[in-house]
Amino acid sequence: MKTALLVIDVQNDFCPSGALEVAGGNEIIADINQEMKKYNCVVLTQDWHPKGHSSFAMSHDGKEPFDVIEMPYGEQVLWPEHCVQGSEGANFHLKLDVDRASAVIRKGANPQIDSYSAFFENDRNTATGLDGYLKSLGIVKINLVGLATDFCVNYSAQDAANLGYEVSVLEAMCRAIDLNGSLAVARTEMRNCGVELI
Repeated sequence: MKTALLVIDVQNDFCPSGALEVAGGNEIIADINQEMKKYNCVVLTQDWHPKGHSSFAMSHDGKEPFDVIEMPYGEQVLWPEHCVQGSEGANFHLKLDVDRASAVIRKGANPQIDSYSAFFENDRNTATGLDGYLKSLGIVKINLVGLATDFCVNYSAQDAANLGYEVSVLEAMCRAIDLNGSLAVARTEMRNCGVELI
């Protein structure tokens, strides 16, 4: 069986002292580096926002980080400015073994649409190209690790399952934001899509 490892957003801004810190985000890196050695296909995703992105709270007058607004594509959590293209915060964590990567998928570059999933922007329609890449390699199973369990890992896992892959999330190598119970919701959503939580 051809299996790929999808490493989601292990970037400075999601690690301790980053702009959108995920608690314990750096604790999973050594295990992810070991896990990557087991796969011929490792794909890293990288949040890659232009300055002033529409998902940033600072782009909306009177709004604070973690407020929720309605966008043309649905509900959008407003985030602190993070992972701005070319910034130190957008870089992969220094301890992540990026040399193991077969490909890097950058997402969130459209200033008007956020992108949690490695496969589609949040309009659920605009593809990143990852599905075509994996299919060209004959990949049928995807294991996911990274940040954050309840947002980018969750959306990526659900999309992978809906695209027909066999999908597992290796939870020991993930960390969550858990915004107002979002982790419990995400775990339910993933299971309902047929994602295996390990």
